[in-house]
Amino acid sequence: MLKEVETVFESNLSSLELLHRGKVRDIYAVDDAHMLIVASDRLSAFDVVLPDPIPGKGAVLTDLSVFWFGHTGSVVSNHLADLTLKDVLPDEGERQQIEGRALVVKRLKALPLEAIVRGYLIGSGWKDYQATGAVSGIALPAGLRQADRLPETMFTPSTKADVGEHDENISFNDIVDLVGDDIATRVRDISVRIYEQAATYAADRGIIIADTKFEFGLDGSGELVLIDEVLTPDSSRFWPSDEYAAGSSPPSFDKQFVRDYLETLDWDKRPPAPKLPPEVIEKTAQKYAEARSRLIG
Repeated sequence: MLKEVETVFESNLSSLELLHRGKVRDIYAVDDAHMLIVASDRLSAFDVVLPDPIPGKGAVLTDLSVFWFGHTGSVVSNHLADLTLKDVLPDEGERQQIEGRALVVKRLKALPLEAIVRGYLIGSGWKDYQATGAVSGIALPAGLRQADRLPETMFTPSTKADVGEHDENISFNDIVDLVGDDIATRVRDISVRIYEQAATYAADRGIIIADTKFEFGLDGSGELVLIDEVLTPDSSRFWPSDEYAAGSSPPSFDKQFVRDYLETLDWDKRPPAPKLPPEVIEKTAQKYAEARSRLIG
């Protein structure tokens, strides 16, 4: 059994204005230049927030994001601010509620897209390939199997959907239309570079990063900035190298365990979501914790 971990389904900070409650994160206003992002223990599957939190999940997401922001700092700047939690939350009781799961970040103009990078043929990419022989309009060789390593790293962006809505895969030309050729090119090139560097790092620690998504914003001078979360089990597909085999969906350090359980139920993937049994909650918490342990100790 996991040791008892306090869970946070929703944060409740009365001293700051709540700007947005997303699938996982609660975002508060600090001032005109800063926000506070709290990673809750909520879990979403099939774009629906589930009723049961996963103990420790928000802390895992926060620890990994901070690590990867540092690891990628030479490639692109990020949204972490110099302010501490104590600087923006003088009340000790409120700080304790979110300690270890909150980051003070700069306010930026978020780009209306998700930068998805794929190294392996899985998930919606596999479904797309089965139907069309391509992923996001990019043709691939015939005869590839589920979870095969792709001939080269692919950049396959999507729209960024609101809570309860579904993201839609779009082409590179579509993001050129959205943000212009210069920014679109930088987003693509930086995303691929970060993915490939991270994949090499993770491989040395027994983890395959099958795919991941990044989000970006622009600062006041128009510079590209990495935002949101980075290379976590929520934003990436992590596979244990020693259990990887092409031809089926490999086991993973993320919420795939929950998705697989939900697929066994008579549920139409619309709210309200079903409750999770204790053993599924515990196993999922263990998977998130092991991803952190393997990657950063």
